Amino acid sequence: MYLVDSANYFCLPTLCERNTHFYLLHLAYVCIIKNIILRFSTLPERKEKNASNLRNESWKIMLEIIAAVNKAVNDFIWGVPAMVCIIGVGLYLSIRTRILQIRKFPYAIRTTIGRMFRKKDASDGAITPFQAVCTALAATVGTGNIAGVAGALAIGGPGAVFWMWVSALLGMCTKFSEVTLAVQFRETNADGELVGGPMYYIKNGLPKCWHWLAYLFAAFGVLTVFGTGNATQVNTITTAINSALMSFHIIDGTNDKANLIFGIFIAALVAMVLLGGIKRIGQVTEKLVPFMALLYIVLALGVILLNLNVVPSVFASIIEGAFHPSAVTGGVVGSLFLSMKKGVSRGIFSNEAGLGTGSIAHACADTKKPVKQGMFGIFEVFTDTIVICTLTALVILCSGVAVDYGKAAGAELTILGFTSTYGSWVSIFTAVAMCCFAFSTAVGWGLYGARCIEFLFSEKVIKPFMVIYSLVAILGATANLGLMWSIAETFNGLMAIPNLIALFLLSGTVVKLTKEYFAGEGKTK
Repeated sequence: MYLVDSANYFCLPTLCERNTHFYLLHLAYVCIIKNIILRFSTLPERKEKNASNLRNESWKIMLEIIAAVNKAVNDFIWGVPAMVCIIGVGLYLSIRTRILQIRKFPYAIRTTIGRMFRKKDASDGAITPFQAVCTALAATVGTGNIAGVAGALAIGGPGAVFWMWVSALLGMCTKFSEVTLAVQFRETNADGELVGGPMYYIKNGLPKCWHWLAYLFAAFGVLTVFGTGNATQVNTITTAINSALMSFHIIDGTNDKANLIFGIFIAALVAMVLLGGIKRIGQVTEKLVPFMALLYIVLALGVILLNLNVVPSVFASIIEGAFHPSAVTGGVVGSLFLSMKKGVSRGIFSNEAGLGTGSIAHACADTKKPVKQGMFGIFEVFTDTIVICTLTALVILCSGVAVDYGKAAGAELTILGFTSTYGSWVSIFTAVAMCCFAFSTAVGWGLYGARCIEFLFSEKVIKPFMVIYSLVAILGATANLGLMWSIAETFNGLMAIPNLIALFLLSGTVVKLTKEYFAGEGKTK
C-alpha cells in the first residue's frame, strides 16, 4: 500500500504498468531530490545552529581557561607562601610589640566594650569609634563565618578550628597594627570626610619608591568588592530566603522571578545606605551588627547548652584533630598540613587580618589616638573568629550532624546543625541572621570600594561607583556565581601582598606609637 500511495502521489507509473525495478529506481530518484530540497531549505537554520554551537563551545573553553588560570593563582595565594607571609608578618609584629594582643587584652576589652555604650556625636565627616568598629565588623562578619567555617571543618577536620584560633591570635596584632597606621596616616578629602587605609599609610608613611604598592592595593580592592563584597553576598541572601521558604513548603524550588525582585530590593537598600555617606553607613552598621551578632550568638549558645554533655569531647577532638587529624576523621583527613591550611586560610579569610580592608573603616573614626582605636582591631578579630567562628564550629560538632569529611560543605551544614537541634522552624531565624550578615558585608565593602576608587581617581567618581556597585546586587541574586566567587577570592588574596609589605616596613612606626601611648596618657585612661 505504501508503494502504491507513494507512486500515486508523485504521479509515477504503477506496478501494473511498469516492472518493479523501474518503479523502485524512480522512487529512489524522487526521494533523493526531496532530501536535497529539504537539506537546502534548512541550510540557514543549520548554519545558525552550528554557529551557535561554535560560540557556546568557544565560550565554554574560555571559561575553562579562566577557571584553570584562576585556580592556579588562587592555590598559590591562599596556599603555603601566602599563609607563611601572613602568619610570618603577624608573628613578627607580635614579637616587636612584645605580644601586645595578650599583654594588653584586658585593656583592649575595657577600652572597646567600655566605650561602646557611651553616647557621643562624631564631628563632621567622621563616625564614632564604635560605629567604625561596627562598620569593619559589618564587612568581616559575613558568610565566611557560617559557610567558610563549615567548609574548613569538612575538609580539614575538627583540628582546623584549632589552627583558626592560632591565626586569630596572631591576626589580633596584625589588625591592631593596620588600624593604628590607618588612623595615624589618614587624610581629609575634598568633601571633608576622613579617609585612610593601606593605600594612605603606604603613601604617607613610606618613601616614594614604595608608592606603587598603594595604587596596586587600591586597584585590587576595586576588582574585589564587586564579587566578594556584593554579588556573592546577595546570592547568599537569596539562597537563605529560598531555603527558608522551601523548608515551610511555601515554594518547591528556586524561583527566578522572586530572586530578581529580591535583587532589585537589596540593590535599592544598598544604594540608600551608601549614597547617604559615611554618617549613614555608621548609623546603619551600629544597629545592624549588634543585632545580627546577638541573634546568632544566642541561637548558637542554645545548641551548645542543649548538648552540653558532649562539649568536653568536642574540644578534645579539636585539640587531637589539630595534630592527629586521622584519629578524629577516621583516616579521611590524614594530613596535618591540610588541617592547618584550611584552618589558617579560613581564619584569615573571615577576620581579614593582613588584608588591610578593615582599617579603611577605622580610619573614619572620630579619634585623635591611633593606638586607642587600634584596640578595636584586637576586639574585632576576637569577636569575628574566636567568638563567632568558634560558635559555628561548635554548633556543627555538638549537634551530632554527620560530617562527610573530605568533601566540600557550606552553609547547609551549619543550618543542619541548628535544625537538627531546634527543628525546621529555626530555619527562618538562621535565614534572617544570614541575610543580615550578607547585607552588612555588602555595605561595608561598598565603603571599601568607594575609598579605593577615590584614591585611584577622585571623590567625583564615588557616587557613580556606588550606583554601579548597588546594581551588581541584581546580578548576584539571579546568576550562578561559582567562578565569580573564586575570582573574587583570588583578588581578595592579592590585596594582602602590598599590605603585608607595608606592615613589615612600618612595624617600627607601630612600635614607636605604642610605646609613646602607654608611656603617657595610655596608662591613666
